[in-house]
Amino acid sequence: MSETRSKARHRRRKTALAVGLPLALSAAGVLGYGALPGAQSRASAATTAAPAWVTATADGFASVNALGQNGTYGGRDGQIVTVKTLADLEKYATASEPYVIVVAATITMDPVGKEIKVQSNKTIVGSGTSGQIVGGGFFLGSGVHNVIIRNLTIRDAYQGVWNDKEHDFDAIQMDGAHHVWIDHNDLRHMADGLIDVRKDSTYVTVSWNKLSQDNKAFGIGWTENVVTDITIHHNWIRETEQRNPSTDNAAHAHLYNNFLEDAAGTDINSSYGNYSRGATRMVLENSYFQGFKNPVIKDSTASIVQKGNTFVGTSGRNESGGTAFDPKTYYAYTLDKTADVPALLKSGVGPRSSIGTTATASTKAAAATTLTVAKDGSGQFSTVQAAVNAVPANNPSRVVISVKPGTYRELVKVPSNKPHVTIQGSGGSRNDTVIVYNNASGTPKPDGSGTYGTGGSATVAVEADDFQARNLTISNDFDEASHQDIANQAVALRTAADKVFLDGVIVSGDQDTLLVDTAAKDKLGRVYMTNSYVIGNVDFIFGRATAVIDKSVITLKKRWNGTSAGYVTAPSTAAGRKGILIANSTVNGDVSSASFYLGRPWHAGGDASLDPQTTVRNTSLSAAIKSTPWTDMSGFSWKDDRFAEYKNSGAGSGAASSNRPQLTDAQAAGQEVADWLGDWTPSSS
Repeated sequence: MSETRSKARHRRRKTALAVGLPLALSAAGVLGYGALPGAQSRASAATTAAPAWVTATADGFASVNALGQNGTYGGRDGQIVTVKTLADLEKYATASEPYVIVVAATITMDPVGKEIKVQSNKTIVGSGTSGQIVGGGFFLGSGVHNVIIRNLTIRDAYQGVWNDKEHDFDAIQMDGAHHVWIDHNDLRHMADGLIDVRKDSTYVTVSWNKLSQDNKAFGIGWTENVVTDITIHHNWIRETEQRNPSTDNAAHAHLYNNFLEDAAGTDINSSYGNYSRGATRMVLENSYFQGFKNPVIKDSTASIVQKGNTFVGTSGRNESGGTAFDPKTYYAYTLDKTADVPALLKSGVGPRSSIGTTATASTKAAAATTLTVAKDGSGQFSTVQAAVNAVPANNPSRVVISVKPGTYRELVKVPSNKPHVTIQGSGGSRNDTVIVYNNASGTPKPDGSGTYGTGGSATVAVEADDFQARNLTISNDFDEASHQDIANQAVALRTAADKVFLDGVIVSGDQDTLLVDTAAKDKLGRVYMTNSYVIGNVDFIFGRATAVIDKSVITLKKRWNGTSAGYVTAPSTAAGRKGILIANSTVNGDVSSASFYLGRPWHAGGDASLDPQTTVRNTSLSAAIKSTPWTDMSGFSWKDDRFAEYKNSGAGSGAASSNRPQLTDAQAAGQEVADWLGDWTPSSS
């Protein structure tokens, strides 16, 4: 086909991961714990390996080795229990032993406002989206450490008084705790604050949460000591009046890639956004503020250093000044682009169905096998392909290849006789683990048998059904500028299989980045991508698969010579099948206005029987998209194939015309994500 200062108590780290036990327990390791002594029938021991979401470790300040605690990994060393009642939740959360506690039901606190006193070495994680705590929350007292709270909805302790001074009913409160990770939760409508980090609590990371419908969102401080170190990233703070957060006397407060939104026309009005108080030193990076009054404020004694933030419809104080610190002195991190933050967080925060799904005694599926890859030799394999090679042919159950952070310059192929493979990065970010190579269509093969061709140029090639990839980057960094003498289509990821699930990945290249193919013209090949990025310029999402790009960011990239021109999609759909669907996403990039088409029909090999299809719906289109977003290709008219839009927004959207067909409501009802996927519901396993 034609993208400082350091304190004595810190030990500097080069990665965001805690060292220690492996990120995923083997099935044998979990089974080795045996039955839980005294466990009631309402709480069951897991009999299979804990998924990576359960055994993951924190990033940010919670990853730092200090105070005798090397990072934050919760109850990973202990037994896994599933709870559905308040009694069982409290029993295991307050125990002295480590536990991974999977909340698999809605649990109502009694009395209202109850805060369970969580003890050290605990992971409390919701099972899919079913884990909900109603009318109360959690309290972490002095000295409590190594606690993870993830994937829960904690809600509705509200007592009818907006600025409630009588009821200290928080979702999560800590007084003197350290090494705490609060991640992927939905916190709302409580009687006091949603999160309170108080009384010298430190080494805390708060990430990927939605905080909403509350007077006080997030308070930090309540002490004269300048001790607290806290990382706050990728949180959507919406419809909250104050403490967004309020940060008092924090030694180091690192806030990045957060989205603060005060929606117009509601009864909740913001009084301020990020507040640096007392002796706080705050670094505020690549965050997005929309509609907030006084979005960034500071005391005369406090510091705020702003970098790369965006303010839309804000008013009042927006302040900065004072001395900075370098967060990378303490941990590694990668910033997402500020412009991408609203879309990224709207699709990515809060509980997710793929987090915390832990098999219990009643689960009949076979346990997943985990293979570890690490460039430094600390894993079972040093290359990803070596781990793939170790997967048995025709394996009957899931094999997870857990890849430690690093850049893996290699070609990876998952052959058709190795289904049920997951390749996932084990770092704190999808940027931490990178698989990259630089073959192009015209690159000569080393054996002299010709060139690779477009499909053969892929860095990662997937030919096995039921494949999953998550939390990593797949890239093709072929240098077009230096090799204009050869065909420069260069694929990062090629899929030629059914039921391919891409979750939380970056697929990056220039021309022909993501090839969604099928095993044969008459074979069905479904691909579902979510919470991800695709980066490229020419035909960079292309092929004949039935493919969905959902809740993701499509980043347009300039050509090798600096010009802006390109095509997002090039479907080659077989007649009677569905093609490419882009839904609930964002299309943007640092390119010229009106320089990119949404797509063109690829009749591969001149095959006139093909019926290419691209639908783009409920998606934000930047000004880079042409007002006539579809175009012809190789003598085939786009008007003879299937190209349409529905309820897109943004500067690049437009009204219906003969050159810009729009689906009717009735037509759109038959072009939903579920229509593309049919009898397949993607889920983490």
